[in-house]
Amino acid sequence: MLYSVRHITEFTYSKPIAESLMELRLQPRTDDWQRCLSFRLEIQPTTQLLGYRDYLYNTVHHFGIPRLHQHLYITAESHIEMTPRPQLPDSLSSSSWDDLDVLVDEGDFWEFIIPSHFVQPSALLFNWMNKLGMRDRRDDPLTMLRELNSALHDHFIYEPNSTHVDSPIDHILTTGMGVCQDYAHVMIAMARHLRIPCRYVSGYLFIEREEERHTANDASHAWVEAYLPELGWVGFDPTNDQMAGHRHIRIAIGRDYHDVPPTRGVFKGGAETTLRVGVGVYAEDKLPPIEELSPPMTFVGSDEIYLPGFQHESHAQQQQQQQQ
Repeated sequence: MLYSVRHITEFTYSKPIAESLMELRLQPRTDDWQRCLSFRLEIQPTTQLLGYRDYLYNTVHHFGIPRLHQHLYITAESHIEMTPRPQLPDSLSSSSWDDLDVLVDEGDFWEFIIPSHFVQPSALLFNWMNKLGMRDRRDDPLTMLRELNSALHDHFIYEPNSTHVDSPIDHILTTGMGVCQDYAHVMIAMARHLRIPCRYVSGYLFIEREEERHTANDASHAWVEAYLPELGWVGFDPTNDQMAGHRHIRIAIGRDYHDVPPTRGVFKGGAETTLRVGVGVYAEDKLPPIEELSPPMTFVGSDEIYLPGFQHESHAQQQQQQQQ
């Protein structure tokens, strides 16, 4: 299956800022069942664009604009080929928990087993696991993860703008409402408690128009991948109670959202910042002309920063491209 993606980000400042620095994680990965055929990144005002791959092989672009500007436009366009994944078994063997322990002990999975920035265990989490009967290992890892995937979907309500980028997992456990980032963080925390290596995935989800909509902004999404014996990394989408498949386009993987925001930057000066984002995913290998069809732009938020010197862009702005 071939997909095309257009991801537009617009920053507008209430008054000119002196300088800005930013890094981007917007280029889809090439690995496993996915191949990025082409990628184009356009920045306005024009600037020199540099890039590298981090230790998890995510592509990171970065740039600086060392002059006065009041607007920043980022347009990313991708063409991706997705291959259907093999059918998963209904369950794993009775020895799979022991096999998993051997893999974890012998492999390099420590960062996907221990707590991370946004994935911190808590009393609320353990109480919730007890209610679900998932505090301790049973059956096999694949069966438990499938049940957990469904339980998160059934117990929580998907509600845009109900959480923030720095909301702990206790927020969704208390209110019962969250977005895909929160679903993913809770599932990662529970999987790691069971000593199942689990990581965060940011990307896009192609949605058929007749489907119920469980991701806002048309396509930006987050889900998880767990490492299982006999299978390797397997994707779970608790927001939609699905296994990740050929419609889940992976951009970056990390311990949690903190490792993989689509944009992260700083600027010099005091100004109110407004962010608008639009994402469109098309089931074809050619994007429509930007003059004819662009993804709808969504107002994400604004933030006022008065401190002198380099200031971090609003955390609320950073996270909304992923969550909503």
